[in-house]
Amino acid sequence: MTQQLQQDYYTTIEEGATAEFRDRGSQFIGITLPVSSVEDFKEKLAAIKKQHPKAAHHCFAYRIGLDGNLFRASDDGEPSGSAGRPILGQIDSHQVTNILIVVVRYFGGTLLGVPGLINAYKTTASLALQVTRFVQKPVLVNYTIQFDYTQMNDVMRIIKQYDCLVLRNEMQLFCVLEAGIPRNRKDEVVYMLKEIRGVEVTPVA
Repeated sequence: MTQQLQQDYYTTIEEGATAEFRDRGSQFIGITLPVSSVEDFKEKLAAIKKQHPKAAHHCFAYRIGLDGNLFRASDDGEPSGSAGRPILGQIDSHQVTNILIVVVRYFGGTLLGVPGLINAYKTTASLALQVTRFVQKPVLVNYTIQFDYTQMNDVMRIIKQYDCLVLRNEMQLFCVLEAGIPRNRKDEVVYMLKEIRGVEVTPVA
């Protein structure tokens, strides 16, 4: 995942999908969901548990952010390493981030053993990813842009032209705007903004 730090785009998802797998009576339901933060993950996991209250296990893995450091994998009562890690492995094999995969298991009465569980959770996660649509998004670098209210149209035209993302907006006589600028267009955008008389552009630390 760390190689994404050098890339101008990253792979993620904007909407989830569901797939099913069965093995010796047990039903496994794989659910992919986009997540943007740990709080977002907690809410979505809670919602899935509410949808499947009688399931034996709600195993999951997520990875958030571009540096690859924010991730978690849970076996949720299954033998250690038999569920969460195989799910996370599927996320990483697709080089995708800001994603949560939950695999819900309804126990069918027959024990699968650790190899069987690893295969079931890995296969279910893989099937769910196969029906999930991936999107490429630009890596953004955040900048603070300060300008006079009369320059609003000129600034916003550049922001829209280069697909920058407005993160914070304080519109008064003197305006402060925080925007994510696509890294591969950063120099160009900053130059054009600074060409507008009196506009200040500073990177967010």
